[in-house]
Amino acid sequence: MNWENIAGQENLKKLLKDSITENRVSHAQLFIGKEGYGTLPLVLAYAREILKNESEHAASKVEHLNHLDLHFSFPVFTEGKTAVSKNRFDDFREMILNSPYASFDDWTAHLESENKQFFISADEVDDQNQKFALKSFEGGTKILIVWRADKMNVAASNKFLKFLEEPPEKTIILLTAESTDDILPTILSRTQLIEVPRINDEDIEAYLKNNFQISTEKIKEIVHQAQGNLNDAINFLKSENKNPEFEKLFVQWVRDAFMVKKKPEFLKNIILWAREIAGWNREKQKNFLNYASEIFRLALLQNYQSQDLVYKKIEANGFNWEGFSKFISGANIISILDEINDADLHLTRNGNPKIVWTDLGIKLSRYIHKNS
Repeated sequence: MNWENIAGQENLKKLLKDSITENRVSHAQLFIGKEGYGTLPLVLAYAREILKNESEHAASKVEHLNHLDLHFSFPVFTEGKTAVSKNRFDDFREMILNSPYASFDDWTAHLESENKQFFISADEVDDQNQKFALKSFEGGTKILIVWRADKMNVAASNKFLKFLEEPPEKTIILLTAESTDDILPTILSRTQLIEVPRINDEDIEAYLKNNFQISTEKIKEIVHQAQGNLNDAINFLKSENKNPEFEKLFVQWVRDAFMVKKKPEFLKNIILWAREIAGWNREKQKNFLNYASEIFRLALLQNYQSQDLVYKKIEANGFNWEGFSKFISGANIISILDEINDADLHLTRNGNPKIVWTDLGIKLSRYIHKNS
C-alpha cells in the first residue's frame, strides 16, 4: 500500500512519515478507528516506508504482502483444535489486496463463516512468539501487524502483554482496533495510541471519482450515506443493484407495520418478512439496516420541510413518500434508529437473525404510530 493510494488522512500521513524521518518510531503503536477510515492501509503504508528505508527492494514485497519480515495476526475461527492466522493467511492476503479497507464483517463473509466465532487466540500469540524468536530474514526490522487486536481473548491478551513488554530486538508492533473498549488497560498503557478520524467527504468524493465510472449525483448520494467510511461507500456502490430489492422489502415492512394496529393478522406478514431477510448473509442484512436508517432520516427531513437535503425518495409501487414522511418525526425517529442500531449490534454479535428481524419489525409497528 502506497501513501498515494490512501484516501485523505493527510495530517496523519505526515505525522507517520515524520516519525520515520526523525527516527522516533515507537516500538508498539495502536491505531484506533473503523477499518473504513483507513486504519490498515495506513499501517501497511507505514510498514512499507519503514522497511523501504532499510532496503529499496522491500517496497514491492510489502505491497504484495509477501515480505518475510512482515507478519500478520488477525481473527480466525477454530479449525481442528487451534485457531492460528497462518492457516488462513492466503485468504486474508487475497481480501486485503483486493479491498484494503475491508471490515471484520467482510472478512467473515469472505470465508463464508459469518456464524462462527472469530478471535485471536493464545495459540496465535505463541506462534508469533516463535517467529519473532528467530533472526530477521533480511537482517533489519521485523514488523508484526495485529489486525483487530480488540478480538483477542483473555488468554491471548495476557500472553501478548508479555511479548509487548519484552519484544525481541528490532521489533515493531502495529495494532489496529475499532475502539479501546475490549483491550486490556495494561496493553493500552504500553502502546502509543493513534486516533484515525473519519475521512473527509471531499476525499471520499475524489476517491470515487478517480476509481469508479459513476455520475456526480450518485457520488454525492453515496458520500452522504458513507459518513466518512470509505469501505461503506464502496459497499453502497456495489450494492446499488440490490437497492430495488431493499426498496421493495422496506415498503413491504412499512405497509405491514401500518396495518398491524388495525388488523393484527398482518403480524404474520412481518414474521414472514423477517424470515426472508434472516436468510441473507450477515453483510447483506447489515447493508439493509443501513439503507433503512437512511430512508428514515430522509423521511424526517421531508417532514420538517428540508427538501433540499432529501437526495432520494421512494416512489415506486405506488408508495406515498410524502404521506409516509408525515409519520416520521422527533417523537419516534430516535426510538426507530436506536432499534435499528441495536439490531445491527445483535447481528454483529451473532444473535439469531430470525429473532432479531422479527423483534425489529414488530417494534417498528409500534413506533411508527407514535405522534408528535
